[in-house]
Amino acid sequence: MLAIVLALASAIGYGSSDFAAGLASRNAGVVQVTLLASAVSAVVVAAALPFAAAHPPGAGALAWGAAAGLGGTMGALALYFGFQHAAFSVAGPISAVGAAGFSVLAGLLFGERPTALALTGIVLALPAIVGVSASAASASAASAIVGVSASAVSASAASASAASASRERSQPEGMAGLPAAARPATAAARPATAAARPATGVAAGLIAGACFALLFIGLNRAGSSSGLWPVAATQIAELAAALGVAAITRNVRLPDARPRLLALITGATGAAGTILYFFATHEGLLAVTAVLTSLYPAVTIVLARTLLGERLTALRLAGLILAAACVALIAAGGAR
Repeated sequence: MLAIVLALASAIGYGSSDFAAGLASRNAGVVQVTLLASAVSAVVVAAALPFAAAHPPGAGALAWGAAAGLGGTMGALALYFGFQHAAFSVAGPISAVGAAGFSVLAGLLFGERPTALALTGIVLALPAIVGVSASAASASAASAIVGVSASAVSASAASASAASASRERSQPEGMAGLPAAARPATAAARPATAAARPATGVAAGLIAGACFALLFIGLNRAGSSSGLWPVAATQIAELAAALGVAAITRNVRLPDARPRLLALITGATGAAGTILYFFATHEGLLAVTAVLTSLYPAVTIVLARTLLGERLTALRLAGLILAAACVALIAAGGAR
């Protein structure tokens, strides 16, 4: 049960990180938000390190942590590429389902055997993730704004991050309900291109999903004997990648006051999501914790509905109901 609670808390962290990142990217560049969020995530993890007493980290644990960080960063880049060449409603849900699906397959290959109830919940979670990840925009406005996710860039992410950062992904879907005048000018030029290349969006979504699954799997395989050191390695890898992109683009200045605050929130919540997932995956099955964490878009939807007044479409409402059902089934079946 503790693993389930921690995984759901991780989803809250990643979903909040995505929401804050999307709002920040309305008034600041993606690189600026990503870099600041990654730096904040690294600081948060460094501050938490002394409270997770453990033996000195082994090379294997650090390597898996670094691989997880690179997976999150590469997943974010693949997802952004998909958003540039296909509708958000194509690449986004596929990446989220891919992250969960590949993680489940990895867990089964590692010898995990969820109970029948938990397995039913996992199966239900996949269409639930599609529902809560699908774009609220109509086909003519499907060029959802690409933001920074610390859950992808950090999980991170998230929010992520960043994205992270983590987990790491996109402008929160609450932005799709805003009037066109409130959106960044770059979004208007994408609809025709995005709608014309769905196959590219599918491929990019699958690649992003595999990379995000590497984030989940890497943190799981790093083990818990080294405390939070694997998570620190994850954040260092992500920060290094963000610094590299910032250096190449020569975009290292801080965003303005409001997006700066939102980027700080992005990094902090994305780091929290990654830490919580790390503890969750060592308390329960990878196949369970990765799927529950992948429900983070539901949190973004709730925040968009509550704070931005975005309406709930039938698909999103069905996704939220399915998400609640899968959590109940997994809880009843147990995390181990």
